[in-house]
Amino acid sequence: MGSLSEKGGGTFAGIKLLLCENPLPPIEEAVAAAKAKVPHCNFYTEPYSAPLRRHISEQLGVPERFIHINAGSELILRQLFDHFGQQVHLLTPTYVLFPEIAQHYTETRLLPENDFAFDLAELAILRGTTLAVIVNPNNPNGGIFDMAPLPELLRRHPETRFLIDEAFIGLAGRSVAHLVPEHPNLLVTRTLSKAHSLAGFRIGYAILPEAIADDLNNHNDAYPLARPSQAAAIATLQHEHKILARAAQLHAWTEELAADLRALGVRLSHSNLFLPRRLRTAQRVRHCGPASQPRHTDQAAERSGAWSRLYARHHGIARRQPTLR
Repeated sequence: MGSLSEKGGGTFAGIKLLLCENPLPPIEEAVAAAKAKVPHCNFYTEPYSAPLRRHISEQLGVPERFIHINAGSELILRQLFDHFGQQVHLLTPTYVLFPEIAQHYTETRLLPENDFAFDLAELAILRGTTLAVIVNPNNPNGGIFDMAPLPELLRRHPETRFLIDEAFIGLAGRSVAHLVPEHPNLLVTRTLSKAHSLAGFRIGYAILPEAIADDLNNHNDAYPLARPSQAAAIATLQHEHKILARAAQLHAWTEELAADLRALGVRLSHSNLFLPRRLRTAQRVRHCGPASQPRHTDQAAERSGAWSRLYARHHGIARRQPTLR
């Protein structure tokens, strides 16, 4: 099954930090749209979520035939790794799923002493690499890559497909989705689980070269989303201005929390992720939250100097879990 340490949605009422859940609920319009579709769930949706594909196409300025939708971006990532994951190059630390589903992989290490920054113009891709993966903003450290060198990388390595995972693009960074029609080796994946607060609805999509999108659509469930999920997605994307405002609020809460945590060695990332350095005792973390809710650390993670993600929320830290072992 894999990645079990990352799972656990629904096992308790709080925010799962390792899953990077948004502390804000879906917007009211999404909830209303989903509820309105429940009485009609005896009917299938339009094949391949056609209304949602049309909306994404119009929003991104990308032809509809380049878009693939599935029940969460993890399914799409697994589909792409099944096709192109024979020899993968990763920029690490990265999303924990990728080393697990790559058949073989090499890595470029992002160094903490450089604040995990890296110039993509210096990225070396070995001959025979079938897939290079860039997560922007990066997970788990939240850093943003300057994507300006990407077109040259795509031209320099035409036999390598470049996967840009934009799961957190609604919180920071600049998208490269509009470049897909120009480059046959560029793949972009996105989710509505993070900035858009729709994790429980399971909505992911990808902008892919036409032949790849067509192949995935033809070999996937023709009805990938439930009616309420599709309705919630469209309603949310129709109110993107609200999502941007909520992202700004998350950043504000992040700044407030970071001001209190900097003394503990926490660096502030560009999205809504914190990367604490070497928290040594449970007592130090315990003071970060309300006195009535002590926060404990994983002793094994502390001994190994593991990095962790802390998710900002206006009521304090909900929970902490190690991300790298």
